[in-house]
Amino acid sequence: MPVIKSVRGKSPIIPKDCFIAENATVVGEVTMGSHCSVWFSAVVRGDVNFIKMGDKVNIQDGAVIHGTYQKSATTIGNNVSIGHNALVHGCTINDDVLVGMGSIIMDGCVIESNSIIAAGAVVTQNTIVKSGSIYAGVPAKKVKDISKDLISGEINRIADAYINYSSWFKE
Repeated sequence: MPVIKSVRGKSPIIPKDCFIAENATVVGEVTMGSHCSVWFSAVVRGDVNFIKMGDKVNIQDGAVIHGTYQKSATTIGNNVSIGHNALVHGCTINDDVLVGMGSIIMDGCVIESNSIIAAGAVVTQNTIVKSGSIYAGVPAKKVKDISKDLISGEINRIADAYINYSSWFKE
């Protein structure tokens, strides 16, 4: 059974159509939209600041979503995939974004819509990733513009796939 816990009088709001894996943790002031999923060993910790997710957000295995006390909340838009073991901390991720496996996005960053953060990238504090960009490296830098094929072939495909995968666990 997942750990879903209130902290300081704030409780997670999780719609019934969301999937939370048995060993995932969701605590505090966390609000999820519809068709979200939090996968095995992932942690969504809204204890020190709020976390708000739109619809069709998947937080994959081992990822950590958090913020900074009295400073940086975390807001995630619609149709966003947070890859395995990624760290998303005190930032804003807009709609239609893919955050690659093992990447780190730090406080104050804004990831604009239709963007990809490559696997293993480290997006340093207060970076603005412009819409339609792919960022990679340590520290992360723009490596190219995103194509329409990548938007439909990767960003949308992965978000839709995770809705399907979560249905397997609801049977």
